[in-house]
Amino acid sequence: MTDEHGLPDEIALLWGLRSTPKRGRKPSLTVFDITRAAIEVADAEGLAAVSMARVAQQLGKSTMALYRHVNSKDELLALMADAALELPPELPGGDWRAGLTTWTHAVVAAFRRHPWFARIPLTGPPAGPHNLAWFDSALGALSETTLAEDEKVGVVMGLLTFVHGTLRLGTEMTRHYQDKPEAFSRQYARVLRTVVDPRRLPALGRVVDSGVFDVDDLYRDEVDADFGFALNIFLDGVAAHLARRS
Repeated sequence: MTDEHGLPDEIALLWGLRSTPKRGRKPSLTVFDITRAAIEVADAEGLAAVSMARVAQQLGKSTMALYRHVNSKDELLALMADAALELPPELPGGDWRAGLTTWTHAVVAAFRRHPWFARIPLTGPPAGPHNLAWFDSALGALSETTLAEDEKVGVVMGLLTFVHGTLRLGTEMTRHYQDKPEAFSRQYARVLRTVVDPRRLPALGRVVDSGVFDVDDLYRDEVDADFGFALNIFLDGVAAHLARRS
């Protein structure tokens, strides 16, 4: 379904371009109010707690009052996914690598302010105002490089895939860490030494023997370091591609 602007209905909603019913009393709610209340519920109680009824309760309104503006929970989640990102920071100019590094850490900070964000299903490419502002910001970091426009998009989408994948996995790891922290202790190294046969799994056997997993808290010691290392490897690949082009 498309609206009067020729946009899909759900995209028009994200941009505040979808018309609301004109009959009856003037609405006492706005899409902004509903989205903000939904984020408050998710921040306090988790994404599973978000429903049209629970958000209505948060607002002190009837559930039907929400449906004058938002047709479904899926639409509500899309609004939350866009609003939670807020707006991107100003990036350092003249250095694409510093710009993308700043951008990436800002995305991570946004995820950590709203851990539920990583659990919202992805339903398509970025289309909301905040998501597109972040997309534009990352593309802008590459504006002074020799990359073609489609290559810039490829770099940014690849970086988005890396960040989203890492943070979604991190969200699951955090949940399991909170439930069973001992699984992330030296117990893991002892388990691997017991089950890993270096004749069948030689590369993993060498890693285990090197003591990589011999730490008291594998989760806290490794997560941030692993993310930074992987980000640098990704950016090294972009740098190598640029060097080959020049």
